[in-house]
Amino acid sequence: MDLQTEINNLQLPDNLELLANQVVEGFISGMHKSPFHGFSSEFAEHKIYNQGESTRHIDWKLFAKTDKLYTKKYDEETNLRCHIIIDNSASMHYPDIKKQYINKLNKLGFSVLAATALIKLLKKQRDAVGLSIYADTYEFYAPEKGSERHMHLLFNTLEGLLTKNNNAQQTKTYTYLHQIAEKIHRRSLIFLFTDMFQTETDHDALFQALQHLKYNKHEVVLFHVLDKEKEFDFNFDNAPKRFKDIETGEMIDLFAENIKDAYKDSMEKYQSAIKLRCAQYKINYVIADVQKDISKILQTYLIERQRFA
Repeated sequence: MDLQTEINNLQLPDNLELLANQVVEGFISGMHKSPFHGFSSEFAEHKIYNQGESTRHIDWKLFAKTDKLYTKKYDEETNLRCHIIIDNSASMHYPDIKKQYINKLNKLGFSVLAATALIKLLKKQRDAVGLSIYADTYEFYAPEKGSERHMHLLFNTLEGLLTKNNNAQQTKTYTYLHQIAEKIHRRSLIFLFTDMFQTETDHDALFQALQHLKYNKHEVVLFHVLDKEKEFDFNFDNAPKRFKDIETGEMIDLFAENIKDAYKDSMEKYQSAIKLRCAQYKINYVIADVQKDISKILQTYLIERQRFA
């Protein structure tokens, strides 16, 4: 059994940090082939070594991988602050997966793994990170800090989301985004993981709460988490099925093929409306498909980090 197969067979709840490390390491190794040449496995800035320069700061590990000489330029302590927000409502636990693996995740599992990988990157950058989790209550809040003890608290909290029973039904995004916005006083980079399903209020009010997050010149990224194959493309076989709204409990019996086209049309209009509103409020809108490579989340972070300065 090769290493990748072993990794794919590790269950997420018991191996969250290990799997997040694998995600980060795989992402970083690919960075040397991407336009983001300023990031290494230690996230020091690199430049090509010029003959005659001191060899003191040559990155010999990178030389062993690339057979090219680069020198490191270490950054000073950064002042970047990041706050990660996770929607833990009932709909985020779709699809119902008993055992989650790195290549088989529901919306919450995807969000937790992505958030853990982000924290790993932030830790490498010596940045401060905070965390908020909400559903029908404000379940957890930790302010932005960069200490080792603080990071372990965040990792343990995220792992706990994967193992505890979720009793939340409705989503109170509007209420708790306003509360979170009141807590973040210093300019921060804010990442919100949510499926945009909510029962508390209409979308105009929801975007008022998102706009509140822009207060104090925060930069906001909305990761719209979804299982695209099921929730957007509506790919189900044509056997009669009963569909249940996880948050309201409402049920409907139907043949998927009978409404698939109309459903997809409605979803496209809904998604376009979200994109337009995010553009109006200067919020970065990113579709996060749980079936796709999680590196899209990390790449978004790097782009936003460069813009944030």
